[in-house]
Amino acid sequence: MATKADLRRRIRSVRSTQQITKAMKMVAAAKLRRAQQRIIDARPYASALGSLLGSLAARAAHLQHPLLETRPERHVTLVAVTGDKGLCGAFNSNVLREATLQLRSGRWEEVELVVVGRKGPEFFRHRGITPSAVHPEMMRVVTVDAAYALARTLADRFASGTTDAVYFVYNQFRSVITQRVQLERWLPVETASLAAGTADSGCLMEPSTASLLHQLLPRHLQFGLLRILLDSAAAEHAARMTAMDAASKNAAEMIERLTLTYNRVRQATITRELIEIVSGAQALAER
Repeated sequence: MATKADLRRRIRSVRSTQQITKAMKMVAAAKLRRAQQRIIDARPYASALGSLLGSLAARAAHLQHPLLETRPERHVTLVAVTGDKGLCGAFNSNVLREATLQLRSGRWEEVELVVVGRKGPEFFRHRGITPSAVHPEMMRVVTVDAAYALARTLADRFASGTTDAVYFVYNQFRSVITQRVQLERWLPVETASLAAGTADSGCLMEPSTASLLHQLLPRHLQFGLLRILLDSAAAEHAARMTAMDAASKNAAEMIERLTLTYNRVRQATITRELIEIVSGAQALAER
């Protein structure tokens, strides 16, 4: 049975851990608010870009462009977007599990794996999977330049025929308590989905519809990758805040149980000492 000193030491340890989890929850909440604001600020641009691309795609239905070429998917690129740190529940494990399932599904003849974030490379290295490219620092601070550089690299590989399709596996931010793993194909760009539901406004396009579409398709891919990274960053902060909140509550319950056990041990010690004193006094009185 644990002694009072052991219980006091355990209570102090759990209370210190609880302070850490509470602090991490507050930090994650502050970062989540900033990440959500970045997503909100990007929505008007995304809406305008999508509307313009949809109108262009509807006008130029038979346009030829390297990013629109549909080929049999033999050699594909799979981009797994993981987190920068741990202590965020099942956030990273869900993405990595889905990426592993896709790698072993047999859907494609060859899969080129690209890992974004610091948690993915170690996971795949322990399983004997070597990614073709690793970007461990990209999720520390999501920047436009880094997202656009990766998008250009993927677009160049697709346009040159090195890869037949590009898929992304990431956590989509739905709410503070909901993050959903998504598998999305970003190359080739599907103009049918862009043009769906877009009405032709009758606007004149200068210099030409084809020229504008050639300029905006790479930008659409670049901004789509930036949105994925922002979504994943917000989902990571939300998952960490939820996990740290649950850890703080568990620590409070553990402290309560340990305190109750400590009080019982303390009361038993006092009772035993009283019994020893009374028994000693009775023994002395009987002499």
